[in-house]
Amino acid sequence: MFEALVNINFEVIFQLLFVSLIMLAGPVVIFVLAFRNGDM
Repeated sequence: MFEALVNINFEVIFQLLFVSLIMLAGPVVIFVLAFRNGDM
């Protein structure tokens, strides 16, 4: 059981996590701008 946890490549997981966060950040910024009527 613990061998499976050791064999997980955490670097790949973190890279996918950060890419997904960056992809989500764009629409979030646009939504906040629209919500605040274009004022930062």
